Amino acid sequence: MDKAFSVLEEQLVYQGFFSLIRYRFRHTLYRGGWSEVLDRELFHRGRCVAVIPYDPKLDRVVLIEQFRVGAMKTEHDPWLLEIVAGAIEEGEEPPEVAHREALEEAGCTIDRLLPIYEFFTTPGGCSEKLTLFCGIVDASAIGGHYGLAEEQEDIRVRVVSYDEAMALLAEGKIDSAIPIVALQWLALNRDGLRRRYGGSEDRTIA
Repeated sequence: MDKAFSVLEEQLVYQGFFSLIRYRFRHTLYRGGWSEVLDRELFHRGRCVAVIPYDPKLDRVVLIEQFRVGAMKTEHDPWLLEIVAGAIEEGEEPPEVAHREALEEAGCTIDRLLPIYEFFTTPGGCSEKLTLFCGIVDASAIGGHYGLAEEQEDIRVRVVSYDEAMALLAEGKIDSAIPIVALQWLALNRDGLRRRYGGSEDRTIA
């Protein structure tokens, strides 16, 4: 099958902190031919970065907790346990955003930055594509409250042991997709990270 799509109409419905675009389009079908004309709204977010800060010497994970409007009208606590994340601004590259957001949201300096995945977070209705990293950090002095006042951020930093992080995940107390993906990756790669970065070598900036 030759895959193709055709956009017939594009309309900006709303422009605010994010934007909402309405599309009329059609696409080719697996069985052949073309689909009917579809009307869909797209929540436009763009490119973002997330980083899970991990200290392989102390075997600790840096999590952040903040209020999330997406969980406000559900039965769940809208203060979610997450990992450091932020949007890529024009002219920025993902690694520099990871370093910047780690300082702004958690007060931590990343010694080494390890790429994990790039993936769409909710492609059924949102354009956001995320670059996920693991940041090797020294967690011995990390903690407190962070966030930029001009962005109305109010962030609590929690440094937990690897075992506690896994327990929080197993108990459903971490229920946001990005930290779930990051912690599952950490579970698969923790031993290797500890062997490679858990020794007494000097910490150097990546």
